Amino acid sequence: MTGAKRTDLRREAGQRTRDGLQTAALELLAQRGQEGVTLREITDRAGANVAAVSYHFGSLKALCDSAIEHALERYLDAQLLELNALGSDATLQDVATAFARPMMRALAAGGQDLAMMRTVARVGIDPPEGWDRLAAKFDRSRRDALRVLTANLPGVGEEELIFRTRCAAGLLNWLALAPIGTELAALSAEQIERQLVPVVAGAFRGDAPTGH
Repeated sequence: MTGAKRTDLRREAGQRTRDGLQTAALELLAQRGQEGVTLREITDRAGANVAAVSYHFGSLKALCDSAIEHALERYLDAQLLELNALGSDATLQDVATAFARPMMRALAAGGQDLAMMRTVARVGIDPPEGWDRLAAKFDRSRRDALRVLTANLPGVGEEELIFRTRCAAGLLNWLALAPIGTELAALSAEQIERQLVPVVAGAFRGDAPTGH
């Protein structure tokens, strides 16, 4: 085996360990919150040793922050994928559905998916200072929504539409944490969409008259 091949294998093994630690941390965080997770529990679940946490992340807090950041990035990527698929003729209902779909999927799935989304929502409301690298994705999500909103609400200024989009995002975060989110999670996927999409569309619409 060549030196380059050995290096590649070590790198792959290191990445598997890192990914396993993040997954284990996120699962435990979803169950108990950051105050209830220990380093030993994470490493036991990931099948790694304690030294691996120090090597890959530096500390338990850094590992937890990284795990939640990774989950939040996956959420934003899923939202961007939905919004990017919208055509030029998309309605307010369409953009509301695309914007809310990752959250609706988590509510419909329940269990670990919903627990993880609640963890993401909790920190999404007040992201740590070190998460600046995700600002571009937050902004892109708003801009993709803005593309359709501007076409549907031509009389509303861009600043106002950005504000409404941020309010809609905050509504979804709150929904994941509030008791009403648990009530929604007991419904079918179709019922969740029927209940939630008009509310998100209403947040986008504001009091502006529209034919959609």
